[in-house]
Amino acid sequence: MNVIVVGGTGFIGRPLTHELIDRGHSVTVLSRSPSSVPDGVRSVSGDVRNAESISDAFEGMEAVINLVALSPLFEPSGNVTHKAVHLDGTRNIVEAAKANGVEKIVQMSALGADPDGATAYIRAKGQAEAVVTESPIDQVIVRPSVVFGEGGEFVSFTKALTTPYITGLPGGGGTRFQPIWVGDLVPMLAAVTEDGTYVGKTLELGGPETLTLTEITRLVYRTDGKRVVVLPIPMLFARIGLTIASVIPGVPMGPDQYRSLKFDNTVSDNDVTAFGETADNLRTLTDYLEHDSQRPS
Repeated sequence: MNVIVVGGTGFIGRPLTHELIDRGHSVTVLSRSPSSVPDGVRSVSGDVRNAESISDAFEGMEAVINLVALSPLFEPSGNVTHKAVHLDGTRNIVEAAKANGVEKIVQMSALGADPDGATAYIRAKGQAEAVVTESPIDQVIVRPSVVFGEGGEFVSFTKALTTPYITGLPGGGGTRFQPIWVGDLVPMLAAVTEDGTYVGKTLELGGPETLTLTEITRLVYRTDGKRVVVLPIPMLFARIGLTIASVIPGVPMGPDQYRSLKFDNTVSDNDVTAFGETADNLRTLTDYLEHDSQRPS
């Protein structure tokens, strides 16, 4: 199958490209700044915000996997917005796919994606889903919880939000997450790309552990040989503090990060079972931190 991976040089895109190659597919990687790609992979430069820059890349493609995303964990910088990347970018991808006869789109979304959601990220992800599902192209929507692994940012975000030994967390750090390892997620993305039985489905995927932000913080620092005492910050104070912080140059968080911590990032029914897996068979964040704590994550 001829597959184009949009955002294929990123945290998830790199291992996914290797997985697709190993499965015998012909892969094109589309990125704003294509870096080194595996042997046999075609690399194309383009920005999803600019429809003209990406249209030719879809010629001859049978499937597209859209991984392009801004992080929900940090405020976008400069004039880049969640709407421009997630909604407008997805619309440009869908139009290019339609114009070139692409048969399937796999859309990386997010848990809680909702056109009327509480944060700009969640709203744009929900609106982008609608663009995909309303198109005539076969589609699969994938909604993972936070993804961890080498090259990811979840652990670094936790450290940016906290300090060792003693730290404050909004609401006492009670927000729950269900982290999924990139090494478990990637084969699932490859499977939905090549298997027609997943067409039309929205799959919510989480890992084997449901952890509060407090538990994650303690895990992260424990692997550094440090203990941490968590002090609760009332949500009102967190909102005021992050709103003020958002106008300070160099501070990567703002009111959207406060709002995101008001709701859990967990699945109700874990669709990893659609791949013949049970959550218990997947890698835990605890195991990853204990064995790979010296790697970026």
